[in-house]
Amino acid sequence: MASITSIMRWAAAAVMVCLSCGSLHAEPARDAIMKTLADEAKAKDPGVSTFSAERGKAFWLATHSGGKPDTPSCTSCHGKDPGAPGETRAGKRIEPMAVSKNPTRFTKPDEVAKWFGRNCSSVLGRECTALEKGDVLQFLSSQ
Repeated sequence: MASITSIMRWAAAAVMVCLSCGSLHAEPARDAIMKTLADEAKAKDPGVSTFSAERGKAFWLATHSGGKPDTPSCTSCHGKDPGAPGETRAGKRIEPMAVSKNPTRFTKPDEVAKWFGRNCSSVLGRECTALEKGDVLQFLSSQ
């Protein structure tokens, strides 16, 4: 017969496994988008190995130049907390960008391409690289 201590250890381990699985936000459509971006990034620079949530966060929070003066950062509209709603310059609500708050985020390739196209142009004055997109998606998927 199992002791109460071993049962509690097993239960604690099971809870940790469940919590860690829930935080991964596995989604085949999002994974396919990330793979496409990884392939593009590696084609441009064979030294690219993985996307970085840390780099993505730095990019998200940074003030950039080259784009529109009223949108120098991703946070200009989306806010610093990806788990909170943002607001466009026209006052329209933007649903949270964090996958934990918006599980269907980044699951439609055409929408991902459309919004990166618009937002990168607005913030940077150019298209984002595949590495920048992948890093930002890695960051937002970890939130």
